[in-house]
Amino acid sequence: MSAIVYREPYKLPAGILAVAVHGAFFALLYFGFAWQTQPSGTMSVELWQSLPDTVDAPPVQPKIEEVAPLPQPEKIVEPEVAQPQQEKVVEPEIVMPDKKTKPEKKKPVPVPEKKIKTKSAEQERAEKAEKIAEQAARERAEQAARARAEQAAAIGRVVDEYTGKINSKIRRNIVMPPSVADDAHAEFSVTLLPGGAVLSARLTKSSGNAAYDNAVERAILKSQPLPLPADVAMFNRFRELKLVFRPVE
Repeated sequence: MSAIVYREPYKLPAGILAVAVHGAFFALLYFGFAWQTQPSGTMSVELWQSLPDTVDAPPVQPKIEEVAPLPQPEKIVEPEVAQPQQEKVVEPEIVMPDKKTKPEKKKPVPVPEKKIKTKSAEQERAEKAEKIAEQAARERAEQAARARAEQAAAIGRVVDEYTGKINSKIRRNIVMPPSVADDAHAEFSVTLLPGGAVLSARLTKSSGNAAYDNAVERAILKSQPLPLPADVAMFNRFRELKLVFRPVE
C-alpha cells in the first residue's frame, strides 16, 4: 500500500502568527519591568529659622476713564393755556345733633272725651220727615224742569212749523225777475198784528239785485194775513219775524 501525503496549505501562516504573538508578549514584559525600575527624581528642602517679614503691597486701583456727558435735548416750552376757573361749590354744612343732649319728650295733650249724644224718638221722626220733604221738593223741581223743557220743545216745534208755512206762502207770491243769481238772498224784518196782518216789512240785508228785493217785499204784503197758530199766547213768538229768501231753495 502506498501512503498518500496531503499538503497542508495553512501550516506556515499559523506558525508565523504564533511567533509574532510570543515576541510581542516578551517585549511587553521587558518594557514594563524597565519602567518600574527607573530611579525617582531628587527633591531639595531649605530650612529657615524664622519667617521673613511680608510687606503688603497696595492694591492696584483700576483706571477710571472719564466719559463725556451726552448732550441733552433742548426743552420745548409749551405755551400756557388759560384754563377756565371752576366755580367753587359751597356745600351746605350739616349740623349733627349733639349725642349728649337728649330731645325733650313732649307731654301728651289730654284729649277731651267726646260726649255721645243720644237722639230722642221725636228728633229722629223730625229728621226723617225733613229728609222726606227735601226728597219730594227735589222730585217736584225735576218734574217742573222736565215740563218746562218739554213745553219749550213743543213751542219750538210750533214756531218752526208756522215759520215754514209763512215762508212758503210768501215764496209762492214772488214774481221772479230775470237774471237773478242762485246764491242771492234777501233778509227782511216783518212786524205782524194779531190775526196775521202785516204792519211793516223792512229790508235788513239786500241781495244785491234791487228787482229781486222789490219782488220779495210785494210778495210779503200780498200774502197777508199770514198763517199763525190758534193759541193767542203764542202770538208773542210771531210779533217780530226775521225772514230770509233765496231764489233757489
